[in-house]
Amino acid sequence: MKLSGAQALIKSLEMENTEVMFGLPGGAILPVYDPLIDSSIRHILVRHEQGAGHMAEGYAHATGRPGVAMVTSGPAATNIVTPLADAYLDSIPIVVITGQVPLSAIGSDAFQECDTLGITMPVTKHNWLVTDAQDIPRIIREAFHVATTGRPGPVLVDFPKDIANQMMTWEWPDSVNLPGYKPNLKGHPKQIKEAARLIGESHRPVIYAGGGILKARAAEALRELAELTGIPVVTTLMARGAFPDDHELCLGMPGMHGNYTAITAMQKADLLIALGSRFDDRVTGKVGDFAPDAKIIHVDVDPAELGKVRRPDVPIVGDCRNVIERMITAVRSDQTKRDWPDLAPWRHQVKAWQTEFPLTYEQYEDGPLKPQFCIESLRDHTPDDTIVASGVGQHQMWTSQHWKFRHPYTWVNSGGLGTMGFAVPAAIGAKVGMPERMVWAVDGDGCFQMTAQELVTASAEQIPVKIAILNNAYLGMVRQWQELFYEERYSEVYLSPDLPDYVKWAEAMGCVGFRVDTPEDVVPTIEKANEIDDRPVVIDFRTDYREKVYPMVPAGQPNDNIILGPETDRPGGR
Repeated sequence: MKLSGAQALIKSLEMENTEVMFGLPGGAILPVYDPLIDSSIRHILVRHEQGAGHMAEGYAHATGRPGVAMVTSGPAATNIVTPLADAYLDSIPIVVITGQVPLSAIGSDAFQECDTLGITMPVTKHNWLVTDAQDIPRIIREAFHVATTGRPGPVLVDFPKDIANQMMTWEWPDSVNLPGYKPNLKGHPKQIKEAARLIGESHRPVIYAGGGILKARAAEALRELAELTGIPVVTTLMARGAFPDDHELCLGMPGMHGNYTAITAMQKADLLIALGSRFDDRVTGKVGDFAPDAKIIHVDVDPAELGKVRRPDVPIVGDCRNVIERMITAVRSDQTKRDWPDLAPWRHQVKAWQTEFPLTYEQYEDGPLKPQFCIESLRDHTPDDTIVASGVGQHQMWTSQHWKFRHPYTWVNSGGLGTMGFAVPAAIGAKVGMPERMVWAVDGDGCFQMTAQELVTASAEQIPVKIAILNNAYLGMVRQWQELFYEERYSEVYLSPDLPDYVKWAEAMGCVGFRVDTPEDVVPTIEKANEIDDRPVVIDFRTDYREKVYPMVPAGQPNDNIILGPETDRPGGR
């Protein structure tokens, strides 16, 4: 069967079970948009290429399947670099197709030409330039394979315009042959046995669960391991929902804005079982003072992560679910051979910290609206399996702290890159992937203004996402740092509470808009928003600009120097 390169590309995407793609046409990719008309693939027309990438990410976060985006050359390709970098740091599987000028014009500074391969090489697992239409099926199959296996991540296929018009003979490859790419998934049996031995000797162990748990679909295995051993679990920002927040062994989020118990338990631990986590600087604080008495078991599918920040006593390269399941077997075997330490005193100490140092804030009936109250009200008046997306900043931390995640794959956020503007398009992508689920985005006024135009996409495509803007009229996290560490010298952080008018802006984009100024209006407005299911909804919550995120570990300082609240605004670790 003879096909054009463009037809072969679309057919290859169909063979990879692509149901939806997010994109924006332009000159170099235009030939591919013609056969798309006859395809089973749903195309969602975005208003900015960055939105296409973040929608693909949100789709992948929520479904576990690779998100697909397609844009043209030059500025379109550079616009999607931010989502590629975001997906790369957070290990999100997306496949991006970019148009390119004809092969003969590459290097001539042709109209809308850029070195897409060179620009994106540092932020993709791999990228390809198609030079022969006959290679299209093989390259697309390889691209999906690389994106979704081992440590997941973004890939890019650069597609010259003349290749799109070139004829080829259709043939779909039966398998993928990449000799240099063979992820180790099993984990070494000797190392797994050694890990079980270490666990059986520890008195103050903590399971340090990272986003790799979710990527490996290992949430059930994690719970089984925790319940078998009785070991408390912390879940990083990328792992929220991987272990239920209402479980008695759950300590919640550690790190710079984690809760006191999670931070301190890691500091006092004699063993950290790091599962799909990468010892990020936001978790460790000053690395030399992080968990000083703890031995380390580190499980990760990416060997480059082992020893990158902290040298493990037991390094295990492998898929988290596979390794945890085999670790469970090894633990059971070890438990039959000897008595294990009683962890009751450790769990009692952890419970005491939870009682003594809970997350706190005060919402007065006649006082200013607190952002934490808005988030808790959203949490308590939405279905248990609601998917919540966030932008980056104070609202992200408050949401991670105060939302109760009881199910995996319900938290969509930008962790490693910290991309402002992530929430709105990511929520749209998540809703497209899981249309039967309620999807809320919690955004800040600064973040919202970066990608809000994608609500036009949501309205036009009838994707009924819901957006809660915590509007404090500032770049809140920057203001917090300036207040604490720059002697209240507020440089370029004021945004204005009334410019723009968010209700009018929402209505102009085809959404329903609400404004909430007082605590008494919070719940009724949320209930109104939940009843609307035929268009997007935006709520402008006018929140207290003075509120800061606590606890807080100042950047570069030891986790023991935790600031507990506004009463000190200085390290208060114990």
